[in-house]
Amino acid sequence: MGNAESNAYRNHLSRFLPEEQSDAYMREPLPEQMTVRLYNGMRSIDLTGKSSALSDHVAKEQFVIFMSNLLKGNADEKITIIMRMISTTEGPVKGKEIQEFTEDLIKSIVHVLSYRKELKGWTLENTRDSAGGIKALSSQLLSELKLADGTKAVSPQLMEMSFDRSVIEDWVYRVPQISAFLSVVIRQGLHVLHSLPDQTKDIVNLVPGCKGLKGRIVSLFDVPSIIYINSHLPAELQHKWRLLFSSKLHGESFSQLCAHIVNKGPCIVILKDTDGFIFGGFASHSWEVKPQFQGDNRCFLFSVFPSLAVYTYTGYNDHYMYLNHGQQTMPNGLGMGGQHDYFGLWVDSDYGKGHSKAKPRCTTYSSPQLSAKENFTLDALEVWAVGDMPESAETKGKKSILDVDPEAQALLEMTGKSRHSEGLREPIEDEDDEN
Repeated sequence: MGNAESNAYRNHLSRFLPEEQSDAYMREPLPEQMTVRLYNGMRSIDLTGKSSALSDHVAKEQFVIFMSNLLKGNADEKITIIMRMISTTEGPVKGKEIQEFTEDLIKSIVHVLSYRKELKGWTLENTRDSAGGIKALSSQLLSELKLADGTKAVSPQLMEMSFDRSVIEDWVYRVPQISAFLSVVIRQGLHVLHSLPDQTKDIVNLVPGCKGLKGRIVSLFDVPSIIYINSHLPAELQHKWRLLFSSKLHGESFSQLCAHIVNKGPCIVILKDTDGFIFGGFASHSWEVKPQFQGDNRCFLFSVFPSLAVYTYTGYNDHYMYLNHGQQTMPNGLGMGGQHDYFGLWVDSDYGKGHSKAKPRCTTYSSPQLSAKENFTLDALEVWAVGDMPESAETKGKKSILDVDPEAQALLEMTGKSRHSEGLREPIEDEDDEN
């Protein structure tokens, strides 16, 4: 490979301004670390049938076999190459080496999707910095590593532990993101086999289309967390996310929140507390204002920071999602999981307050406490509709405060006055507006 930082290289690079140098680096479709790993994988292909030392060059035959094994090969063929991409030495690999490989792989996904303009409306500018998300997703995928006896490796000791080929093969089999990410990195990074209709499925719903940001705010999501959370949605909802509400855009008001999210189809709620923890939940049904639980067992809670994880239903109860406003006899707010006054996730109608109670776990989703403190103060909140807009949303439109405030409606009806809030409604955004 040679020394990339030669004197001649540095001299030529110095002719460019710093911002031009940065642009020059971004013109590389893959980060250098992943390029080296792909190179090591290719040159590990043994053409002679003898286990000889790795060569310094890659033959055409090695390249073809590498592509065939990784993209179309069986588990044994894939693992042979992945082991060499993790470490150039034969035998078991250390947890630290697996971590570095996984982080390089996720970093390469973010990089190549941005380079090929395949982020579908998301950008590295309108999302959180991906550096933390890369480490969080890597930790989540590594948490699925199982030892030979079937137990999961404990994080503090994982880095120095050795894992043999069978453990890595089991891990890659159970964690589909590894093979999917490698496929995208190869097809998009090396720009091969990327345009055939039957070869694009890996990238189709990897990242959902983004509607509604329009450069106005920076989302609470980062690219790795978008990819991970999207992979847990029902398949028919993975192709599009549309911003319905942002406290940065629409104000810190529970009435505004309700007005923007009611009857809009399945949604993702994500919030950040004042301690910097980021978490949320997926609501499988349209939100409705009523004093009963709603939704079904496709709902889940999740954490984005400081850790990335998804918590699915336990079967213990059906307290999936709850939205109530303007009533005196039942709790008013937005909640998911647990029970009244003890939700896994709760945003109070007294906007700015919330709680995440789980001792030791939320009964509905088996989630831990998601916020830094059990009773938290809200810093920011977003709601994203996922999938296509339901037909009912077209007719019901954006709700006015009277639509979502039963108390206000009742007062008007008692006094015999008509409703005059129609002029206050916001027009429905064209869901196909590009950012």
